[in-house]
Amino acid sequence: MAYLFFLLLSFVVTFSPADPVGNDRILFAFDKPDAVRVWQPVNDGVMGGRSSGRVKVNQYKNLEFSGNLSLENNGGFASVRARGVDLKMEAGDTIVLRVRGDGRDYNFNLYTQRNLGGYSYRQTFKTTKGEWVEVKLPIDKFVATWRGRNYQNQPLVASQIAGLGILLGDKKPGGFKLEVESISLTSE
Repeated sequence: MAYLFFLLLSFVVTFSPADPVGNDRILFAFDKPDAVRVWQPVNDGVMGGRSSGRVKVNQYKNLEFSGNLSLENNGGFASVRARGVDLKMEAGDTIVLRVRGDGRDYNFNLYTQRNLGGYSYRQTFKTTKGEWVEVKLPIDKFVATWRGRNYQNQPLVASQIAGLGILLGDKKPGGFKLEVESISLTSE
C-alpha cells in the first residue's frame, strides 16, 4: 500500500500542470514591478499622430497596455515593444499569450533588427471583452509588414528575432486596455 501511494505521489509531482511540458518556456512573466523595464511605448506621435499608449505592471501582476487610439493627423496606432532580450526562438516554435482584452483585435509583432526598425513580422489576435484567453501564434505564420503593407516574400528567420511587441491599429478611435499575464514559447 505504501508503495502504491509513493507511485501515485510521484505521478502527481511529475505531471503537475504548473510544470513546463516538453520545451515550453516563459519568455515574460510580470510578477515583479521591474518586469516592465524592457517594454517601451511607441505611438503614432513619431509620425505626427495623437494616439497615446502606456505600459505598466498592474496590481494583479499583469502587463497592462492601455491608452487612447486617435485617428487625428493621419495617426492610428499605439504599441508597446520589448527589446534587448535574448529570445532564442526557432522555426516551428509557437508563441503563447495569456491575455484579457477589451474585445478589440491586436497585432503581435516580431522584429529581427536590434533597433526594431525595418520589417515587423505580424499576426493579429482577437480578444474577448473582460475574459482571459490563450492565444497561440506559430512563428512560421508571421507575415512581414512595413508601414501597413504586407510583404509575403520576406521570410522570417526565427534565430534572428531580436524583439517583440503588441500593437493596436484597428482604425477605431477611443480608449483601449489589454492585460498580458504571460508570454511563453512552446515547440508543439
